[in-house]
Amino acid sequence: MAKHLNFDNRLDIEKYLKNNYSLSEIARELNRHKSTISREIILRSNFSKKGCYGRNYNACIYRYDCDLKKICGNDYCSNKHNKFCRFCDICNNNCDYFSEDICSKLSKSPYVCNGCDDRRKCTLTKKFYLAKDAQKDYEGILVESRSGIEMSPEELQRINDIVTPLVNNGQSIHHIHSNNKDSFMVSEKTLYNYIDKQIISAKNIDLPRKIKYRPRKKFQMGYKVDKSCLKNRRYDDYLEFIKENKDISIVQMDTVEGRKGGKVLLTIHFTDTSFMLMFLRDANDSRSVTECFRWVYDAIGSAEYRTLFPVLLTDNGSEFSDPDKIEIINGEKLTNVFYCYPYSAFLKPEIENNHELIRRIIPKGKSMDKLTQDDIRLVMSHVNSYTRKKLNDHSPFDAFSTRYGFKLIDVLGIKRINPNDIILNPNLLK
Repeated sequence: MAKHLNFDNRLDIEKYLKNNYSLSEIARELNRHKSTISREIILRSNFSKKGCYGRNYNACIYRYDCDLKKICGNDYCSNKHNKFCRFCDICNNNCDYFSEDICSKLSKSPYVCNGCDDRRKCTLTKKFYLAKDAQKDYEGILVESRSGIEMSPEELQRINDIVTPLVNNGQSIHHIHSNNKDSFMVSEKTLYNYIDKQIISAKNIDLPRKIKYRPRKKFQMGYKVDKSCLKNRRYDDYLEFIKENKDISIVQMDTVEGRKGGKVLLTIHFTDTSFMLMFLRDANDSRSVTECFRWVYDAIGSAEYRTLFPVLLTDNGSEFSDPDKIEIINGEKLTNVFYCYPYSAFLKPEIENNHELIRRIIPKGKSMDKLTQDDIRLVMSHVNSYTRKKLNDHSPFDAFSTRYGFKLIDVLGIKRINPNDIILNPNLLK
């Protein structure tokens, strides 16, 4: 019997789930252990935010009794007949009172909606196991397992300390590798890859002949600095940590992209005050992320850093794969980094919802290459001055400054904008 499930097995699982087989029955049919089937379904199922026949998606716990209207502020709303916003398909994205109602059946076997009798009349977030998507996810993991860097940050730094000075002296990679084989156990090709991916400090332009060659066009996989970064930092570990530290403040972290391959934003969102920091980065790599946190540390000091960032929750992007340099600075552990489940942006909804304000100013796909940090500072000022209902009509600027003071605000140059002067559209940066 094959060790891994194949596509035929996954098609059978999808069929059996639709016919309401239990996990034990599916395991017997496929001659597998029940835990194997359970893990397969939990890890490779996808969430679906679609409504049902004749009804839009709405996962709010107040969806039956809510009487709010035109919460999006659009006077030309498609809601022409003055109906309640709960019937609108963008209600959940715009309402500050939104609180998600999660179906209790998803926490019980079989953990998906494939065979649920209520799915045709349910407007909540649904979860389905689909064989094609599961197989694609499995194949992607196989590819990822063969990419990345099989070494710790300390080993990588040692290679960097050897290679970069010699490259700066005009030596070729072949010469360096030939004379230092006993100092690092990687091939010459691997050194070239590290330089291509900007994993070490040496650059292609520093190599005598490399810049003469036109690069080949190929699909680039993201490199993870340390593939063991998820150890003790998964979402289950996060839930356990929060359970033990109930009053701790949560900070969420994410990336906002512009043009593919261009400049990107690092966003840091304080969920208790809805205050968001934004840092413009030239590339979406882990080095630029850790440099942003190091800049903040140098600007505000160790005590303030520990107070502001007790817990950081982010996704599994390769740019966040060097958590040690965020957690530990100058030998002192100051924060705790945790990761959401893959493809589970709904686990950090606060920062995702706040990105909507950024997208009003910088639409999705719009290049940020011509922007500067001064432009982003202006965006921060307007977004953080925008009042929120859940803050009792106060702005994140007021809430954050009241709770944490003005030290970080002043360092970043964020200003409080008069409510009537706030601009949340592309005209702000023109």
